[in-house]
Amino acid sequence: MKVVLPDNSELELPDGATGLDAARAIGPKLAEQAVLIRANGNVQDLRLPLQDGQPIQILTTRDKDDPDALYVLRHSSAHLLAEAVRRLYPGVKIAIGPPIENGFYYDFEFPQPIHEEDLEEIEAEIRRELKEGREWTREEISRAEAKARFAAEGEPYKVELVDTAEGDISLYMQSHDGVADFTDLCRGPHLQNTKPIKALKLTGLAGAYWRGDSSKQQLTRIYGTAFYSQEDLDAYLERLEEARRRDHRRLGVQLDLFHFDEHSPGSPFWHPKGMVIVNTLEDIRRRENARRGYLEVKTPLIYDKALWVTSGHWEKFRENMFLIPVDDEHVYGIKPMNCPGHMLLFGSALRSYRDLPLRYAEAAPLHRNELAGALHGLTRVRYVTQDDAHIFCTQEQISEELDGCIDYLRYLYGLFGLEPRAEFSTRPDNKLGSDEEWDFSEGELQAALERHRIDYVVGEGEGSFYGPKIDLHITDALGRSWQLGTIQLDRQMPARFGLTYMGPDNAEHAVFVIHRALFGSYERFIGILTEHYAGAFPFWLAPVQIRVLPVGEHHWTAAAGLAERLREAGYRADVGEPTDTIGKRIRNAELEKIPFTIVYGDRESDESLAVREHGGEQSTVGLVDLLARLATLAA
Repeated sequence: MKVVLPDNSELELPDGATGLDAARAIGPKLAEQAVLIRANGNVQDLRLPLQDGQPIQILTTRDKDDPDALYVLRHSSAHLLAEAVRRLYPGVKIAIGPPIENGFYYDFEFPQPIHEEDLEEIEAEIRRELKEGREWTREEISRAEAKARFAAEGEPYKVELVDTAEGDISLYMQSHDGVADFTDLCRGPHLQNTKPIKALKLTGLAGAYWRGDSSKQQLTRIYGTAFYSQEDLDAYLERLEEARRRDHRRLGVQLDLFHFDEHSPGSPFWHPKGMVIVNTLEDIRRRENARRGYLEVKTPLIYDKALWVTSGHWEKFRENMFLIPVDDEHVYGIKPMNCPGHMLLFGSALRSYRDLPLRYAEAAPLHRNELAGALHGLTRVRYVTQDDAHIFCTQEQISEELDGCIDYLRYLYGLFGLEPRAEFSTRPDNKLGSDEEWDFSEGELQAALERHRIDYVVGEGEGSFYGPKIDLHITDALGRSWQLGTIQLDRQMPARFGLTYMGPDNAEHAVFVIHRALFGSYERFIGILTEHYAGAFPFWLAPVQIRVLPVGEHHWTAAAGLAERLREAGYRADVGEPTDTIGKRIRNAELEKIPFTIVYGDRESDESLAVREHGGEQSTVGLVDLLARLATLAA
């Protein structure tokens, strides 16, 4: 048999040769460092046989940044965690332990609860395993043998996994000095041995229901991460610490922007300072919508079941809706999106081709019944305010309207120095409409992305049930990717509502709808911005732009007068009352991330102001020059 290497050369091997055999045929050093095979673009354990003619890539410890190489390292580390826990906690039952983005986890049913402080002992046990060294070997057994084995070991979760597994059943044994220390049910892949695992850290505990089902046993999930070098782990932990410092849930309280309350889970309470940010974004939305030909509308929050049946949401989205049973015959739903209401609005009158495109915009409160465990600050909420719009247009107008949406999103994201990327999401299994209709809609969206040279990946099957979509992503200051807005092309929902327009031929024609939200939701967007800026919002967006600090009580009148003149000039200025030392008040202004602080004492006047910028830079400037500087920042 032959396999094809990345340089397109062919490597001849005996029939049934494995990935490790291929590495050995190239050289002993490569075989020693090999961690994984990528065959036909898919990951494959080194121990599995290769196929004749298969293109392969041998990943080694030198590929330490490759996601697949990290995947196999972390998968193997999860098994070390399971061995350590079983040794330290007799009677524990082990469930499942996959690699995940940035690390791995393993779920356990402990005989007694464990706590964060117990992770240190578990980590020490893993370090002992690494010092001893472990080798992994793979074995395939029958389903009956596997069930009997795990039943005898008192591992009910493994027995259930065997029952529901597809294909062959394989075990991985990790051993040292020829003695098996731990055997786990697993498809792999795994490292040859533990030598490549140079750095490992357990990072936290959480509760997790078995198989994500709240009706089943709650387990304890232990999270960890692992790397091919200590330097990479140190850098990751520093990024993690920086992410904690930037956590919008902490900064939201520190900056007095918002809070959450158990009386309305997943629904932010916006404080006055937080509303400054919300209203600033809303001002931009209204201004730009007016410039771009959108018409502001307002539609009801609650609709009867019949509407949701017509739109398709009753069948496809009902479990995510808040429902209101009125009597035995009538059920109403609080709207999770504006689309059906805008369909009714369009259908309320006979429309001519001369009316199109018709662009409706509405930033209405929406409610989605997210699972309690999925809620996460502002980035996953039940109360959502989208910068929503629906563009009703002819087939011939689609291309130009998509161009307008992309121009709009580039302008909005550019205000924050963010560059959009896209995920182009195609037809799902539960789609409405024919393949021919989806071919057309997908073609229009893909062509728009390519016209505007926006980088994108394809999300196969990730589209909405009524149409394909472009999900918009950005990268924040920590290099993290976030999904924000969406642009969707839909011919199914208007058809379900019987929406048409009269063409120049006096005949009815099908209307298309472009669903468009660019911020996505104010809640999520502000949460992401808070972390992106670490709470230090740009001057034009900062809730308090300038704080004037009178050094003493006798400076209060002059300081308050200065703040009033700044407010009259259009800036958000306040006065820090002299109830603490001037040093403490300067420190508080710094913690509140206020862009400019003016200290006003005996030597200050309109001609000479002591100005401190957030971050520590200090200068002495006159009021006229300061206002000129602020005007450039406000723009």
